[in-house]
Amino acid sequence: MITAGSINGHRALWLENDLLRVAVLPEKGADIYEFVYRPTGTDFLLKTPAGLRPPGPHPAADFLENYEGGWQELFPNINDGCGHRGVEVPFHGEVALLPWQWAIERDDPEEGALALSVRCRRMPLSLRKVLRVRRSEAVLYVEEVVTNEADDPADLVWGHHLVLGGGFLEGGCHLEVDAERIFTPEELYEPATARLAAGQREWWPFARGRHGERVDLRQIPGPEAHAHDDVILGSLRRGYAAVTNPRLGLRFALEWDGQLFRYVGLWQPLGGADAPPLTGIYGLGVEPWSSRYNLARAVEHGEAITLGPGQAMGTTLVARVERAGPTSLASM
Repeated sequence: MITAGSINGHRALWLENDLLRVAVLPEKGADIYEFVYRPTGTDFLLKTPAGLRPPGPHPAADFLENYEGGWQELFPNINDGCGHRGVEVPFHGEVALLPWQWAIERDDPEEGALALSVRCRRMPLSLRKVLRVRRSEAVLYVEEVVTNEADDPADLVWGHHLVLGGGFLEGGCHLEVDAERIFTPEELYEPATARLAAGQREWWPFARGRHGERVDLRQIPGPEAHAHDDVILGSLRRGYAAVTNPRLGLRFALEWDGQLFRYVGLWQPLGGADAPPLTGIYGLGVEPWSSRYNLARAVEHGEAITLGPGQAMGTTLVARVERAGPTSLASM
């Protein structure tokens, strides 16, 4: 079932079945605002303390402007804004700042499918995705196609900014990722609250702490950790990550094409984000990315995606909720 309404002045669309309720804000970057497992009422997505504010008189100019948490698309750039072929591409790309067109593709007792599409304004690229839920499945299918609409090749990087939190994330949760390598930035974003050392290249799952201690990234601390770190995981064996809450007996799992999205951005604002507008948030970003660099640096390092004139490329991500028994790190 698909219904329409509003959340704090933003147009909202809900896809629902007997197990799942997903809220989408099509005119605010097609943000996925909530991802709720209906049998327990658990919303898996981060909500910032400031929350979602009503739309302003002008379009957002920056990703963090009115950032409410949830799940955003990063395209055609990831991380810092940069110049590329004479065009300035903003932090985390364009499409999260733009209104998307939408249409109901299917709405019957067996399946609900919502189609969303957007064209970049600074680069000749378009993105279309279909969000799909099926009867009696606690699963969201995200089917996507990007197209180069120009007569010349176009470069891009691509990712998803999915941040867990809400009523799901808490101390004692466990993270699973099929990765081998851990990277941290050369310069720490918030050094006062970082718990991990800068500039490291370690083997999953153990990172180096700032004081030489060994940190198991599979263990998620509570907000009392007052930590804030950026981590990138690479050398994926497959495109899969999951977070389990043993107390709730619930697991959030995400699957994707590990040949396309070859890295996982593991953003860890674990109570220690002190720079507005992120002050005080508690969440865990599990973010499939095509490169660990922004667009300009990805081109330099041979990690950019290049589409030929008129070329299109598609992929599917699958987000699911699973019932989970007690989990031990020895079994992970």
